Amino acid sequence: MPALWFSCNNHKQDTTPVVKSYPVFRLKPRHAETFSDYPATIQGLQNVEIRPKIDGYVQAIYVDEGASVSKGQKLFKISAPQYEQNLRTEQANVKIAQAEVDAARMQVNKIQPLVERDIISSYQLEAARYTLESKLAALAQANAAVRNAEINLSYTTIYSPVSGVIGILPYKIGSLISSTTASPLTTVSDISSIYAYFSINERQGLDFFVSAKGVTMQEKLKTMPAVSLVLANGSQLAKTGTVQTASGLINTQTGSINMRATFQNPGGLVRSGSSAVVRIPTQLNSALMVPQRSTYQIQGKLFVYVLDDSSKVSSREIVTTASCGQSFVVQQGLRPGDRIVADGIGTLREGVAIKPQFLSDSAVYQNF
Repeated sequence: MPALWFSCNNHKQDTTPVVKSYPVFRLKPRHAETFSDYPATIQGLQNVEIRPKIDGYVQAIYVDEGASVSKGQKLFKISAPQYEQNLRTEQANVKIAQAEVDAARMQVNKIQPLVERDIISSYQLEAARYTLESKLAALAQANAAVRNAEINLSYTTIYSPVSGVIGILPYKIGSLISSTTASPLTTVSDISSIYAYFSINERQGLDFFVSAKGVTMQEKLKTMPAVSLVLANGSQLAKTGTVQTASGLINTQTGSINMRATFQNPGGLVRSGSSAVVRIPTQLNSALMVPQRSTYQIQGKLFVYVLDDSSKVSSREIVTTASCGQSFVVQQGLRPGDRIVADGIGTLREGVAIKPQFLSDSAVYQNF
């Protein structure tokens, strides 16, 4: 049998791990502007309830819900004919009182020359003068009654006390109303400027009022930056506002301080009762920031991968204070000069060696 020769070639397999490249950046202090958002409720400068001062029926409504009105503009007409009748009655009483005054004055003028010639006693003249004074007082009282009747009649036409926007109209033409009616005829809201009421917690309040310049509360509030108003649809009001007041008491139930910011409201875009968010900016001169894509979470804690001197990565927990664009502002866990893996961290694990590709500042911080 022919001999069979087998040749075996032993090829050594390369077991050297492949070192992958990852983008890395060196942490540097940066200037940043962060924002703190606080839910707020909106009120106009004035919310005036329009209530009747007399009893009657709604005869006419000259405005519609949501309409803009000017100060002094006619709003309602109330049918109350009794007040017209009262005015006519009081005007007639004035004429009667005037006639009695004229008669009393005539009597004085008649008696005075007789007294001067000692025909009658001065007692009668004095009595006539007292009668004249009484009639003059009655005339003044009648004139006051006329004025009161005119005022009551003027209440049948209701005018807007301020410029603003009309609220709901719960009563229609023909509705019986009175001064004791529970609901107002409407509400006129002056929303040329608006108040945004919000609250900050006690710690935030103390941090601000201790660090802010000034002696009094108002002086400290003037140092606050301009604030923005974020509306319910996510858009921002065109005009920024200022925080003008802070309550002197802390709410014991919530541990918060009530604040009020004022905004101009061009075009009346924001209405009373709206919900919004007051956004307060904070300037940071030397903030340490990492992109959100450079972080990962485990059980609610935030981590980044830090590169050591041997080009191996290790995870490090960080504590953040705020967001700035697509980045976190780091409060604890990192120091200037630390080398952070910028992206692709989903494929990394503890202790893996990588080949760093250092990014420029513009590439890292362009979204900050």
